[in-house]
Amino acid sequence: MSSNKEKSKTQKYDRNGLENVMKRRFIVVPSFLIYNGVSGLYDFGPTGVALKNNIENFWREHFILEENLLEISGTCITPEIVLKTSGHVDKFTDYAVKDVKTGQCFRADKLIKEWIEKEKKKKKLTEEKIKELDELAIKIDNYEEKELDEIIERYNICSPDTGNKLSKSYKFNLMFETQIGPTGGCRGFLRPETAQGHFVNFKHLLDFNSNRIPFGSASIGLGFRNEIAPRSGLLRVREFTMAEIEYFVDPLKKGHKKFNSIKDLKLPLWSAKNQLSGKSIENDITLGEAVEKKIIDNETLGYFLGKTYLFLIEIGIQKEGIRFRQHTPKEMAHYASDCWDAEIETSYGWIEVAGHADRTCFDLSHHTEVSGVDLVASRPLKEPKLIKGIKVIPNKAVIFKNFTDKEKAKKLCDKLSKLSDEEKNNLMNEYEKNEKIEIDIDEEKIVLDKSQIKMERFEQNIHEEKYYPNVIEPSFGIGRILYCVMEHCFKVREKDSRRTYFDFPPLIAPYKASILPLIENEKFMEYIEPIRKILVQNGITYRIDAIDSIGRRYARTDEIGIPFGITIDDVTLKDNTITLREIDTMKQIRLPINEVGNVIKNCCNRIEKWEDIVKKYPAFEDKKNDS
Repeated sequence: MSSNKEKSKTQKYDRNGLENVMKRRFIVVPSFLIYNGVSGLYDFGPTGVALKNNIENFWREHFILEENLLEISGTCITPEIVLKTSGHVDKFTDYAVKDVKTGQCFRADKLIKEWIEKEKKKKKLTEEKIKELDELAIKIDNYEEKELDEIIERYNICSPDTGNKLSKSYKFNLMFETQIGPTGGCRGFLRPETAQGHFVNFKHLLDFNSNRIPFGSASIGLGFRNEIAPRSGLLRVREFTMAEIEYFVDPLKKGHKKFNSIKDLKLPLWSAKNQLSGKSIENDITLGEAVEKKIIDNETLGYFLGKTYLFLIEIGIQKEGIRFRQHTPKEMAHYASDCWDAEIETSYGWIEVAGHADRTCFDLSHHTEVSGVDLVASRPLKEPKLIKGIKVIPNKAVIFKNFTDKEKAKKLCDKLSKLSDEEKNNLMNEYEKNEKIEIDIDEEKIVLDKSQIKMERFEQNIHEEKYYPNVIEPSFGIGRILYCVMEHCFKVREKDSRRTYFDFPPLIAPYKASILPLIENEKFMEYIEPIRKILVQNGITYRIDAIDSIGRRYARTDEIGIPFGITIDDVTLKDNTITLREIDTMKQIRLPINEVGNVIKNCCNRIEKWEDIVKKYPAFEDKKNDS
């Protein structure tokens, strides 16, 4: 296994071998394949579903359980007003280009990156040219329409499939649009993220948490993005599972009470400053130092970066295949003040699998402004504070009675509920002078007198002040993580290149054990049910395989990453013991049937390691059947 880590990227990650196993063993396959499929859509088979569930379950343990987060589940269909307010309707876009003859679409930045990778494989490239291409690959994410067009023209980049010229780049909104209800009056979208479900439910969450800040909410659910040209398997899809955390903090207190537990952890950090100046990743800086130097903005953001690093290692990602890349200023999302992507090295290059953004108070403040509902928290004041203000109290019964256009009456009341302090002050001066006010609704001036509206000044001593919490958001793409885990755990037997296996950590392995009678004999088969019951009682998933030679069955179970093989043999009939085989080393031990459940469970729950277990039980060697 250690030799794999020293190989080049193309040797380390056998994409062709992996994809062959994924399709042949129905781990993940393109959807609707009998109708030639639709790009960007995939179905998970039994092994794929089990692996995905186990990754999600450990994510829940590692984040939700350990951090005491509040898990929620929101709807996938989202009204337009929510995503208009969040900025997605206007800004959730990528740049596309078209083949001018066939009309085939490509995502401009990805097309250029793929062209760079092909160019770098050409022979006799000068060091200067290679450096030029590497710098271009780093900066391409910062480029907009004009710059993308200039690069395509300068390097004469054409359609990769036909060699035809490409159109000018243009913005394409990535959301799937839909109509809610039969009338077409309510426009909606399939959600591009689960985050908005947290923000619109903030008042409920705050109340559930007894009005205490900080706290975090979390959800695992589907997201949808109408990708321009999905090409890289599970890495660029149109429907995917997201696991997101929204951690609400006081903007004046972005420390984290558990930061000291990870402050000495060293992460491979590639700051925006180093990217833009052509410098490399920093590996020798601790999270504590990075936060102190303001490379990472605050402790809470740094804490979740550390938690993500530990999570990825636990599920089987190699340490040297992980890095954290900070967004450059031009690349930063419209709502973020700092953002770091966890990226994993794959046969496709470095792939983002999780984003960590400080979203500031963008979402809560914008939803408050548009909805009129205060999505705020409060902090106690050391001393009472005198505040002055103006109350606006519309008489809705009279307003709706006097207006024949009820929709206009509703707009009027909505506007009155969302007046700024400056607007209130101006209207109050008018009210005190004329005993009436004028409000513009749909370019029409509406006059309201004292029978329709009441306005009054007030003074009040307050003991707490309201504020918009800031949000730290770690967001994970489960499908991308799953694919990266498979690439990092996909191995080939040294003595037989035709035999492949996954050395998944038992924690996330799709099935934990296989039950394998040495031969399909009635005496051996009688032991299957009692062993199966022991596994079920211990919460261990399993597969039973009694057909073919034992060597071929080992190979079959290895191929889908089952870490432990339970073999029923002649000795079992004599003393109620079985052999237990571990997938990576292929070493076997002999132990009593009634102990096998606890042994496997302890390995899967990270209570014991295999190397410790082999010291407790006698070894069993069967070179003939395992070769």
